[in-house]
Amino acid sequence: MTDAAAASELDALVTTSEIVICTGSGGVGKTTTAAVLALEAARQGRRAVVVTIDPARRLADALGLGLEGIGNSPRRIEGTWPGELWAVMLDSKTTFDDLVSRYSSDAEQAGRILANRFYKNISGALSGTQEYMAMEKLYELHADPAFDIVVVDTPPTRHALDFLDAPRRLTQFLDHRLYRVLMAPTRGMMRAVNVAAQAFMRTVSKVVGADVFDDAIAFFSAFEGMEAGFKERAEKVLRLMDDPLTAFVLVAAPNRDTVAEAHFFAEKLGEAGIPVRALIVNRMHPRFTDQLPEALRERSLTLAGSDLGGLYRNLADFALVAAREEQHLEGLAEQVAPAPVVRVPFLSSDVHDLDGLAEIASHLFAVGHAAR
Repeated sequence: MTDAAAASELDALVTTSEIVICTGSGGVGKTTTAAVLALEAARQGRRAVVVTIDPARRLADALGLGLEGIGNSPRRIEGTWPGELWAVMLDSKTTFDDLVSRYSSDAEQAGRILANRFYKNISGALSGTQEYMAMEKLYELHADPAFDIVVVDTPPTRHALDFLDAPRRLTQFLDHRLYRVLMAPTRGMMRAVNVAAQAFMRTVSKVVGADVFDDAIAFFSAFEGMEAGFKERAEKVLRLMDDPLTAFVLVAAPNRDTVAEAHFFAEKLGEAGIPVRALIVNRMHPRFTDQLPEALRERSLTLAGSDLGGLYRNLADFALVAAREEQHLEGLAEQVAPAPVVRVPFLSSDVHDLDGLAEIASHLFAVGHAAR
């Protein structure tokens, strides 16, 4: 597929998709790519929101917001595009609090949970909480009629796998026998469980402390009746991941380590039956010539001692680096085929504002982009 055809495919992706999930290892320009995709959707007249799950504030930097930043509620980014551009940075604690308030039977139940010390600890620190809350935020934004497309910037690759698996792990936990034991709302029911469970609970109480254990029991008792709502939402999120209007974009850089990470993630997506819709490779070295590096090096030797010889030597170095990058990408491109591969060259400076995003967009969406 030519670069123009790949850019056209990417253009169609942001025009038709309802969810775009950008994945890849850290430091490959994933946050910037997510911002560019959302910006292009706004340029095409769509109401786009980009949400970052990465706790680093790179999205605010890429959008030129500086210290003003973005938060858990959508913030509109002003511009001359015909659509709308909004941005969100996930706050797991606030998202969890909102869910508790939504699924509680009344304000009293919500108040008991929100004031519970065990809840206060797990809502911000429990392993997997951030990933599940990220999925909840994705579902919330997708269900909001104010937006046509949600673009998600995930954490680095292996954590992104946790993000994708969070709804399934939640439903498994809510169906687990131990969870049903902890959901026993009274001490009388606790005594009704079998001897093995009682022994387990005594051990847990000794390890974590009686107060912590009591707080946990109080939390699960207060939580009673809410699990159905959480399970229902988790199942809806899982269905969203399989929806044909959800597109996964793999972002990489052309060095060996990040390409290996991209291979890993593409493999995991393949195992889940999820196709990669596009591969975006950032920071590619330019190809100034189609001549082989060896031929250029030989030419530089025949002109040794002259300025032209030095230029040929530099050209040979660039050609060698570019050739190695293409070799690294060759297997990855085959793995994600028929997904288009779009290459973005090194820029003269980092991206810190909307002008920088527009420059990236000129490479991602080459077909007709200058006219918009």
